[in-house]
Amino acid sequence: MTQAPPRLFDRSLLARRLDRVAEGFGAASFLKIRAVEDALDTLSAINRTFDLTLDIGARDGTFGKCLKSSHASTKIGTLIEADISHGMTRGRTGNGHLQMVLDEEALPFGDDTLDLIVAPLNLHSVNDLPGVLVQIRRALKGDGLFIGSMLGGETLKELRAVLMEAEIEVRGGYGPRIAPFAESYDLVDLLKRTGFAMPVVDADKVSVTYAHPLRLLQDLRAMGETNILHDRPRKGLNKAILERAFALYQERFGQDDGRVTATFEIITLSGWKPHENQQKPLRPGSARMRLADALGVKEGKL
Repeated sequence: MTQAPPRLFDRSLLARRLDRVAEGFGAASFLKIRAVEDALDTLSAINRTFDLTLDIGARDGTFGKCLKSSHASTKIGTLIEADISHGMTRGRTGNGHLQMVLDEEALPFGDDTLDLIVAPLNLHSVNDLPGVLVQIRRALKGDGLFIGSMLGGETLKELRAVLMEAEIEVRGGYGPRIAPFAESYDLVDLLKRTGFAMPVVDADKVSVTYAHPLRLLQDLRAMGETNILHDRPRKGLNKAILERAFALYQERFGQDDGRVTATFEIITLSGWKPHENQQKPLRPGSARMRLADALGVKEGKL
């Protein structure tokens, strides 16, 4: 009997929080934009067209908006913008794209249906990442492409440290306030295990400065990235804990001008659905020319 994956995140809470911030999401979408631009840079370098594309976790349609001014704009035909939040998709018409509400943990598409699937900066909040990747690979046509991204392990390392210390000082213990994030070195193997060919994983660290740590918390709320852990503490952070956390943040991560730094790590992963016409790596020992001959140097013993 197959054991169900652990339930780390409250996905219904995620949907409700995204509903609440839908109208003002664009005010704090700088990380989403960066992840989308990285995906579009990858697409611009690929000599392919994709007739039917699915954008998972579309939020306010950032991918579709950025696509219009991208070199990849001529490579994508029909674009389906999908999100777990009704509020994010409601009322967004006239952009030439299709909208639908779906949970990426249960994709409603048949096998071999889509040419391209993008999932910019939303995979860190799924409970069963291997299962989601398998569903994505099945939904793609042969030689279809997947490009996704997620927040990585370095994300919010400063905030995580000061909140933990402040809560221990004030309450004598702490609860999980920030979700654990994946490490990039685990993801190449994961792409291979879930059936993708030619997997690529890249990590990008982004340092953002704020006038005050409270502004960071406000941005996280506007992004819909506040705590959705299933086993999150039911007791909130009181004034004493927050004041102590802010003081620790300023002391340890403050700059000369009084601003504080917050680290975000964006991990981008991509892979192709296997197809018989894809280029295959050569078998070891099958090269027809020695490396020394190719480089024009003499071969010697070590």
